Amino acid sequence: MFHRRKKSSISMSYDPNVHVPAIRCSICTGEQVAGFKNLSDGRFEEVMLIRSSADLEEFRERYGITGDIEKIY
Repeated sequence: MFHRRKKSSISMSYDPNVHVPAIRCSICTGEQVAGFKNLSDGRFEEVMLIRSSADLEEFRERYGITGDIEKIY
């Protein structure tokens, strides 16, 4: 019931011409959510909750992201 999800080796993709990877951070609680920001309308689509640096690395590996990720407050 409270087990961590199995790590999937399937790499997913996104269109960098339409979306940019971003992390939305809460100022009050410190919660961080990784996802993609739509370049045309600025809407944020949540993908996964970031609890540790391992979760952030999993997000990077799953979508093939290199470099810095924008933080949205």
